[in-house]
Amino acid sequence: MNYLNDMALFVEVAKAKSFRKAAEAAGIPNSTLSRRISELEKAIGLRLLHRTTRKIELTEAGQLYYARCKRIVDEARLAHEQLGDMLEQPTGVLRVSLPVDLGAIYLTPIIADFAQHYPGITFEFDLTPRRVDLVTEPFDVAIRIGKLEDSGLIARLIGKHSRHLYASPDYIEASGEPTTPADLTEHKCICMSRSPNWKLQRGTETVDVDVHGRFTLNNVGMINALAVNHQGIALLPKMIVADHLDSGRLQRVLPEWQGSPVSIYAVTETRLIPAKTQRFIEFLTSKLT
Repeated sequence: MNYLNDMALFVEVAKAKSFRKAAEAAGIPNSTLSRRISELEKAIGLRLLHRTTRKIELTEAGQLYYARCKRIVDEARLAHEQLGDMLEQPTGVLRVSLPVDLGAIYLTPIIADFAQHYPGITFEFDLTPRRVDLVTEPFDVAIRIGKLEDSGLIARLIGKHSRHLYASPDYIEASGEPTTPADLTEHKCICMSRSPNWKLQRGTETVDVDVHGRFTLNNVGMINALAVNHQGIALLPKMIVADHLDSGRLQRVLPEWQGSPVSIYAVTETRLIPAKTQRFIEFLTSKLT
């Protein structure tokens, strides 16, 4: 049984790549942790870690052992958490990576509602455009929008939202309102940097429109703000522009046409997720579908 405890300590060291950080996470002295790992290596008969004064790296044997140990440790933790009241009222810190705009503009009230339902959970959110590494970074789940890379991670579809064309009433008054998709080529369009071509559909009919404008960027929130400030026509999910539609600062353009739906995923490293993560994913799915 001591092996299981030492395996869990080794996993913490391998994830943190630091004895000090791992010791803090485990709540034991640094010297005790170092001794336990040394005893584990001695018992196995192989060196698991390369130690220098500057960093810690896994040996080849350490990489293999870490892959096996992490799954065992995750399963053991999950088994404990699935007992008793923890399944109904999970506790602990939930670490989530979120896209900046989706998190700040749309998900905040949903997350606040989730927090009311599960008072035992505390939260650490990282709102960033970068794709965090769920294997090496301490996140429980990452929420992602759009097409996913084939990374070997576990992706669960939690929502799908259509996109529509929007502009401010002042822009429409100054520039006129397009009546066909082809008219968009004569308008200022606010474009995502990776998609200067808009694929629009009306029922079974599909058209591709090459759009252009003064602004090309990679931030949905700023595209939304530029549209509100009369700078052109934007193709955005309704969930992002809902407040501006209600206030009249934006209006639908070419209402019979829409862009291809945007998929929202919850991505985890493994299917063996703790109750806090499972409840969070289930809650988001109930609100986004």
